[in-house]
Amino acid sequence: MDLLTLLPFIVLIGAMFLMTRSAKKKQAAAAQMRNDMQPGTGVRTIGGMYATVKEVHDDTVLLEVAPGVHAVYAKNSIGAVLDDAEYNRIVHGDDQELDADGTVVPDDASSLTGDADSAEVAKIDLGKDDAADDAETEDAAAKDAAAKDAATKDAKGEGKTDGDADSK
Repeated sequence: MDLLTLLPFIVLIGAMFLMTRSAKKKQAAAAQMRNDMQPGTGVRTIGGMYATVKEVHDDTVLLEVAPGVHAVYAKNSIGAVLDDAEYNRIVHGDDQELDADGTVVPDDASSLTGDADSAEVAKIDLGKDDAADDAETEDAAAKDAAAKDAATKDAKGEGKTDGDADSK
């Protein structure tokens, strides 16, 4: 066999090695994070629940999910160990949310409208005026009357020419 036929197999084996190596590193980092948990730290479970660690055992963790409410979880169910500032921001809403630049992100769209402090804001009236509404009402009434008139003529057989005779 020459080297050209073996090259795809070598590349495939190398790619598999690199993928398993990175997965093992992620697993080791997650296990280290779970082992470093201390009572009093805030955590997020893999189900998305936020709680405070009360006791750490070999395979389990006692979490306080609400004041006076405790639950036992497996260590593998801990998705992230949070630092105090992040836990307090999420659970208690202590700090305002900051973006990547460190600026405050508003909860509403007030920053999109320009100067939010200006007392006079131009308002747009999206409603119809009365004259246009009256004209539309008159047009609709005229169309209804014409349709009724045509329907009564058809029912009586009026307004038909010789070629339009009904075949009853």
